[in-house]
Amino acid sequence: MARAEQLRSFVEVPAGSHFPIQNLPFGVFRRRGSQAPPRPAVAIGDLALDLAAVADAGLFDGPALAGSPCFHQETLNMFLGMGRPAWKEARATLQKILSADEPVLRDNEALRNKCLVPMSDIEMVLPINVGGYTDFFCSVHHARNCGFIFRGPQTPVNPNWFHLPIGYNGRASSVVVSGTDVIRPRGQGHPTGNSGPYFGPSQKLDFELEMAAIVGPGNELGKPIDINNAEDHIFGLALMNDWSARDIQAWETIPLGPFLGKSFSTTISPWIVTLDALKPFTCEAPKQEPEPLPYLAEKNHANYDIPLEVWIKPKDQSDASIVSKTNFKHLYWTLTQQLAHHTINGCNMRPGDIFATGTLSGPEPESLGCLLELTWNGQKEIPVGNSTRKFLEDGDEVILTGCCKGEGYNIGFGTCTGKVLPSLP
Repeated sequence: MARAEQLRSFVEVPAGSHFPIQNLPFGVFRRRGSQAPPRPAVAIGDLALDLAAVADAGLFDGPALAGSPCFHQETLNMFLGMGRPAWKEARATLQKILSADEPVLRDNEALRNKCLVPMSDIEMVLPINVGGYTDFFCSVHHARNCGFIFRGPQTPVNPNWFHLPIGYNGRASSVVVSGTDVIRPRGQGHPTGNSGPYFGPSQKLDFELEMAAIVGPGNELGKPIDINNAEDHIFGLALMNDWSARDIQAWETIPLGPFLGKSFSTTISPWIVTLDALKPFTCEAPKQEPEPLPYLAEKNHANYDIPLEVWIKPKDQSDASIVSKTNFKHLYWTLTQQLAHHTINGCNMRPGDIFATGTLSGPEPESLGCLLELTWNGQKEIPVGNSTRKFLEDGDEVILTGCCKGEGYNIGFGTCTGKVLPSLP
């Protein structure tokens, strides 16, 4: 196999594209105006490669995928459950048939037109059937800032935080694909003065810049995943906006944690970037003090160098404005530690389950991953184009993006977007 920077496709990939042949992220699409079921695909430049059409042409001929119906499904779940041998085989086959010196698609116009579809002609759908969703709280900078805001400087981070990845079970049914509008939630908020609790539309609607890990084969009930095997159970990563109603969350969260303040909508990007594609961007994870317990001590303590950004486009402005720039590499508890901890009690994970990192904040003021931190819970305003924000307003579109910069190529995630609509009457 050629080195990553030497790989070249016969498909013309625009300069700066998130989706060169080195990436090939997986998603599920439907042709615009078609009544046909959705189909799995990978992205290459401005095109989607239809994996059902590739399978129909007999191009998946390896031991794991030959004759498999996994790419004739409406989600990626079956493929995810087949594990790393199938994932690597699919990636190798796809890089081969898309390469500049392979004629099978390049020189067959009819097959090429059947397999390659312009992205302008398709709509992306949720790529997985999400059976379970867990949200972790694994950025030390986010944890410390939240502690300062809500508890003060005495103990901004609870002592248990440095011993285990803190998480809670989120709501799988409200995970939606990028581009889905978000209706401002209603709920209760803190009483003011001698009055009862506030009830109405959230006044503190926020985004959270996170990344979602997509689970592969998973484990049987009662059988934990070993920390040093955990990577084989993670297919890839997607961008995630875990929308949050801070006023609802603050009033309800003691003693059992978030509920209605988080469960109304969680947006993920349509393209899942595989860990194989991210491998060149592996970097050392932060040193952990104290040393974790043996079940969380991993031989390869690593993160990924993924620059991330958040943009907001108000409804009355033609351009989006950047409000945060951070990086996945700051994550204190790694993906593999999160998964090992999740299953240490015997909890079973299934193909298509997702677990998220929690808000990805960095150490610099501009690297904070939510408005709660950027505005210090509304105590100050931040500029958004020619306006300012403490929290999100109706009509605001939030755009998350992330892209690794290689030598002559990118490994990008595209965008994860959602627009805030007014609360229902």
